[in-house]
Amino acid sequence: LCDDFLNIFSGLLGLLGEHADLLRDNSEPPACFPCARCFYRGVQGEKIGLCGDLKFGRTVHSLIEALVLRYSNVKFVLISPEELRVPSYIREDILEKHHVEFEEVERLEDALPKLDILYMTRVQKERFFNEEDYVRMKDFYILDKQKMELAPKDMYILHPLPRVNEIAVEVDDDPRAAYFKQAQYGVYVRMALILRLLEVEV
Repeated sequence: LCDDFLNIFSGLLGLLGEHADLLRDNSEPPACFPCARCFYRGVQGEKIGLCGDLKFGRTVHSLIEALVLRYSNVKFVLISPEELRVPSYIREDILEKHHVEFEEVERLEDALPKLDILYMTRVQKERFFNEEDYVRMKDFYILDKQKMELAPKDMYILHPLPRVNEIAVEVDDDPRAAYFKQAQYGVYVRMALILRLLEVEV
């Protein structure tokens, strides 16, 4: 195994130990928070944009809760159409309860210039009761090269994957696109979770 892999793997084991209670008690996807956490540059005071299906997206809900409970002064920009806004229990029981600064906007273009991290999500077809609503919503946000010109030069783009068409393929070559590396780290996180559960020391 290469040194880079061992360094990443060892670091993730430590991160899992640091957040063991969150991983144990949270019903959301267990690898999502430590995996995305690898891209946060200190978290304190960072402005994090969450875009797309914020109503049904479980990774969005768990990220908001984890970051609010673990770090102070995190700011959120919640980017979604009216129909897919973050649920009231996230807004009231987590964001407002902990006095977290956040804003809700509809246009991705308005949010991009002020973000440190953009977390894109797909509109989930399986969550809709009829095809017409899904077709109307599925292309609401498409991040392409033209929109990326509005974003800061050091902004990260994350995505839980798989994507549909909310991130254009042309963005994959942008150095700010970190979602494939995020998925790679996700493999290591799951390996670390298995070792932690089996109480295997490395």
